Amino acid sequence: MNDSSWGAPPSARRWGPADQGPSPSLRGEVPPPSAGPAREVGGAAQTRPMPTVPHAGGDPRDAADHRGAARPSGPLFRDDRDPERGPRQPAVHPPTHPERPDAMPADSAHRPDEAGGAKKKSAGRDLRAAIGVGVGLGAVVVASLFIYKPVFVGVIAVAVVVGLWELTSRLAERKDIRVPLVPLAVGGVAMVVAGYVRGAEGAWVAVSLTALAVLVWRMTEPPENYLRDVTAGVFAAFYVPFLATFVALMLSADDGPRRVLVFLLLTVVSDTGAYAVGWRFGRHKLAPRISPGKTREGLLGAILFAMVAGALCMQYLIEGGAWWHGLLLGAAVAVSATLGDLGESMIKRDLGIKDMGKLLPGHGGIMDRLDSLLPTAPVVWLLMVIFVGGG
Repeated sequence: MNDSSWGAPPSARRWGPADQGPSPSLRGEVPPPSAGPAREVGGAAQTRPMPTVPHAGGDPRDAADHRGAARPSGPLFRDDRDPERGPRQPAVHPPTHPERPDAMPADSAHRPDEAGGAKKKSAGRDLRAAIGVGVGLGAVVVASLFIYKPVFVGVIAVAVVVGLWELTSRLAERKDIRVPLVPLAVGGVAMVVAGYVRGAEGAWVAVSLTALAVLVWRMTEPPENYLRDVTAGVFAAFYVPFLATFVALMLSADDGPRRVLVFLLLTVVSDTGAYAVGWRFGRHKLAPRISPGKTREGLLGAILFAMVAGALCMQYLIEGGAWWHGLLLGAAVAVSATLGDLGESMIKRDLGIKDMGKLLPGHGGIMDRLDSLLPTAPVVWLLMVIFVGGG
């Protein structure tokens, strides 16, 4: 209830010395109709009105309202109009910003235009920086992929270590979860290398040893929150390096660079199709409580774009592949990439952050770029093995 809900009749707005001390209304007396003390001047009684004393820090009418509110002679609620000064405007309070930077309203992409109030859509990021960084990363990835395959293994390992650092740093900052980074980083690199050199068996051995190392490493600290910290550590080991190991498994095939290229192209095309269709035609929210910007129309666009790209890639880039393989592969990539994006959005909402890092201008952190790629890697690897063999 705001200040304008309280008031008194206009006759109770002037006060004189008789008001000092207990209020007449509190003594059960009826206040006199006069607005101030009477004095004799030339044998006639005259009434001198007393000046209104402004209330400290606000409108003088508010002080009168608060004092008049205690009088039983006036109604508790009245029309918000002052006969002497006209209607009172309600107080305008500044909007309360969300406590968490990522807790944005569902229509946060639509902001009213300052000039005419028209709504316009916004991407929410610096598109020039995002495109420039994306092109630069793509050039590095493609060059390392086709020049010398072990160099690309190193690129995967670097991405894994940086991603683990971002994830563990945010867990420590926002949830006070102390995940041991050293065994995770060493074990993550070992998973990627073992997957490339020894295949799936080597990757499973590396991930098992990494989980054991996390359990032992955490024993060097006090036992408080031990179970919480090691659980988060094992989750991080599976979420980042283990899923990234499937990229190394694809690379180890004879046509590994082409398989990895198809995997990257389909994921990028899926994200691009979802953004383009959703930005232009998006009306129905896909998961408003998780990611308000995603729409069902955007998901359909991702599936359509990825299926077309998959048919072309499997027909012309993969030996033994067929166009219908690409249709299935593209649909699976669109779904897995969307689920991966939603999964990281859940993590970021739980942590109360917008991005995992600030390493890449226009993109956020490394983990903000790996969110779609990581869960898509095992899907592409498995379908490639089913369609054209392990290579």
